[in-house]
Amino acid sequence: MADSFTLNKASWDERAPLHAASSGYDTAAFVRDPGYLSEVVRFDLPRLGDIAGLRGVHLQCHIGTDTLSLARLGAEMSGLDFSSASLAQARDLARRCGASIGYVEADVYDATRVLPAASFDFVYTGIGALCWLPSIERWAQNVAGLLKPGGRLFLREGHPMLLAINEDHQDQLVVEYPYFERAEPTVWVNDQTYVQTQQALRETETHEWNHGLGEIITALLGQGMQITALVEHDSLPWEALPGQMTLGAGGEWQLSKDRWRMPLSYTLQARKV
Repeated sequence: MADSFTLNKASWDERAPLHAASSGYDTAAFVRDPGYLSEVVRFDLPRLGDIAGLRGVHLQCHIGTDTLSLARLGAEMSGLDFSSASLAQARDLARRCGASIGYVEADVYDATRVLPAASFDFVYTGIGALCWLPSIERWAQNVAGLLKPGGRLFLREGHPMLLAINEDHQDQLVVEYPYFERAEPTVWVNDQTYVQTQQALRETETHEWNHGLGEIITALLGQGMQITALVEHDSLPWEALPGQMTLGAGGEWQLSKDRWRMPLSYTLQARKV
């Protein structure tokens, strides 16, 4: 775990300024337009409902574009991430946009130690976050620990079925990676990040873990959470399977052929009883 944490943190520290400068995150749009929201948050607006006046925390917030978007919807937001470079970008973006957001640097497993327990109306986790955690049960413990009684978890994430597919096969869907959580990480070596940039990464090795949908739900139920909504989507915000996807009118990627074959992402909501 220590080696995985160190490797992943070094990778995200290096990626943060590249992401902040990229068109993919489009931080300039946030500064230019006070009403601008991230595509990820816009996608889930019908499910988010009215969050004005609620106290929320965004776990694994990265450079804070989703956190800022939730604040613009009227929530009193905090953000937590283990990457100091990511938080530097998040704080700078909030400052440039005149937003009051408190950011805390910590591992998500330390969330209830560094943030006030049982004090948040909702916990938000955005897409592309859970795969960096080796234990979904420890994540669920912290989610439940942060929420007030009656508080809500709002999670949008890449579907674990998608994460089990080998993207190198561009003419078929081939399951080659773990669907269920395993102690050993899947090790990736890549000098590119997921946004367009001319700069190759120096920190090329990262470790990831998949978590089955049943494992995620069971972990939350084990912490006294009640599942209130689960929607599986046939789209997601990035081109996860190059050569097999088409960018839709809504700004999300879908399978070019027979979209009904596989879910690509999901939105899950749960309430602390």
